[in-house]
Amino acid sequence: MPLPKIEAVLFDMDGLMIDSERVAQQAWTEAAREWGYPFEPAHYLHVTGITVRDAEKKFKEIFGPDFPFYDIRARRSELVEACFQEHGIPLKPGLLGLLGELKSRAIPRAVATSAGHDYAVNKLTRAGLLDWFDALVGGDQITHGKPHPEIFLTAAQKINADPARCLVLEDSEAGIRAAHAAGMIPVMVPDRKAPSPEVRQLAHYVATTLDEVREMMFS
Repeated sequence: MPLPKIEAVLFDMDGLMIDSERVAQQAWTEAAREWGYPFEPAHYLHVTGITVRDAEKKFKEIFGPDFPFYDIRARRSELVEACFQEHGIPLKPGLLGLLGELKSRAIPRAVATSAGHDYAVNKLTRAGLLDWFDALVGGDQITHGKPHPEIFLTAAQKINADPARCLVLEDSEAGIRAAHAAGMIPVMVPDRKAPSPEVRQLAHYVATTLDEVREMMFS
């Protein structure tokens, strides 16, 4: 399918730009098991790409209403931070090349992440990424998280972009659903989970890497 003229590109953060989902999954597993909960990889996939509020709701559906979500989440954050302190914040292959290409062509860029705004600013700053972007919308700045389209529509508004001309880069099914619902151009770069047939149909393109996205956009 030909790519429409692109006015702006909206980026998810974790799993799309920052290779953090493996670290986060392991940290959730270790933290939950410290509290005696049998956390498995499949449980993490239920909350990929959604807000903290929605993740709390989902985990309590899985583990019961007494699941100490915020205590375990705080411990998870400690474990993730320890890993980043030791090894640095890893970027996805092809990210800087894509960002450089977009900047050279004066195509506006925004971040739309389910993570909280201040957390995202801190993480992107430490990763050397924040200055590449014209705007950032966090999951705590909206009412409805992905797969609702609000976060992408808000990001487009911040950079005065026509939603129909916004290309959205996402690794999660919730993000692709949100971009499609926003009337944007969803492009998926799967991380921890391959798209279902339904989500694959919603995506304009499914790429293996961000290098492939760059080739798809500009070759």
